[in-house]
Amino acid sequence: MPVTPSLPALRVEGGWRTTEESWTRFAGGLRLRRGDAEATVRVERCAAGRLRETYPVGAHDVEIWVGDDAPADATPDLLRALVRAVRLADPRCRRVVNALAEGDRIAAEAAEAAGFRYVVAVDLPDDQLSLFVYEPTWVTATDPDLDHVPGT
Repeated sequence: MPVTPSLPALRVEGGWRTTEESWTRFAGGLRLRRGDAEATVRVERCAAGRLRETYPVGAHDVEIWVGDDAPADATPDLLRALVRAVRLADPRCRRVVNALAEGDRIAAEAAEAAGFRYVVAVDLPDDQLSLFVYEPTWVTATDPDLDHVPGT
């Protein structure tokens, strides 16, 4: 298995004031504020976290959790800002994953509004989750004229 790279510090833009509450090599906790909106956020390398055995995890994949304290109307914008922060901090990140409680329609709608798409349901020992992912176009792009990987 490839070595999991350290989680880089994130600079969240879009008017969000960020306070780092905790940060380790593979996971971090943030408090974000903008106007009256406030949210707790956790960020973790999937290869080192709870999702490591739930799908074919890439070394640079990142999971983000937005706490229940986030206002529903601000969550899509917050998710978009977090995706931008992850992509700027780690351009090799193939997937930003938002794992939601199975059946949580409000959270699923917020994720979809932020550009995430549903991929799969997974079972953890104490949880059933729906995985939503954001993948950059360099991961999802297809070209029907190519029958091989360029440069090979």
